[in-house]
Amino acid sequence: MANSDPVYLRVVEDLRRQIVDGTLPPGAPIPSRHQITRKYSVGETAARHALRVLAQEGLIVGRVGSGHRVREKPTLLPLYRSRVPEPHTPFAMDMQAGNRHPTWTWRSELSEAPPEIAQRLQLSEWSPVIRIRSVFRGDGKPMQLATSYELVEFGQSQAPEEGTNERRSAVSRMAANGTPVTEIGETVHVRVPQPTESDLLELPAGVQVLHVERTYWAGERPVETSDIVIPGDRFRLVYGIPVHL
Repeated sequence: MANSDPVYLRVVEDLRRQIVDGTLPPGAPIPSRHQITRKYSVGETAARHALRVLAQEGLIVGRVGSGHRVREKPTLLPLYRSRVPEPHTPFAMDMQAGNRHPTWTWRSELSEAPPEIAQRLQLSEWSPVIRIRSVFRGDGKPMQLATSYELVEFGQSQAPEEGTNERRSAVSRMAANGTPVTEIGETVHVRVPQPTESDLLELPAGVQVLHVERTYWAGERPVETSDIVIPGDRFRLVYGIPVHL
């Protein structure tokens, strides 16, 4: 490490190495700030910065009154993105495959399409849409967030509604309206979660999320689009790519 590097990086490097090579196994306590200052001959500020960096990297977690510990290495569960959505939602099928009980809560209401959503739905900005916000859980633990926007003409109701029952998929709802979905497109990117997302998903510091933009098409017309937020430390996305010979 270059001599010009901040002194706290020396602490980060050593503790990170011990975590990675197993010297400090999952659940092991991390030295306190006071212990770090004595062991590494650094100041209180450097010790505090070092612990903050390790927490942001997702290597340690802190609890009030109990200090920091090495974070348990999560097992990434598969989320299959290419599947017929009936009779159950893909989320329910993935949770059941992992021996977890799926539950969800949702609320729908009349809203206005912000610029990006309007572009995805080929609408004028701030056009009326039905917005549905959902929280998906496995064994009571929050696993996914989703905010969906659908055209008003296909909405089941423009009055605010909420529930804990499984909502019918966009495919079945559009088919019932005589507008069959012909294609589902997705784009995925990784980003830092917003504070409200971190709270709702109970994310440790340093964990990023997978952001899936999912749009349903009926021919050349987009009929629903969703923003799905998935904890990056809990899931891996699995895609099947058909090959046509």
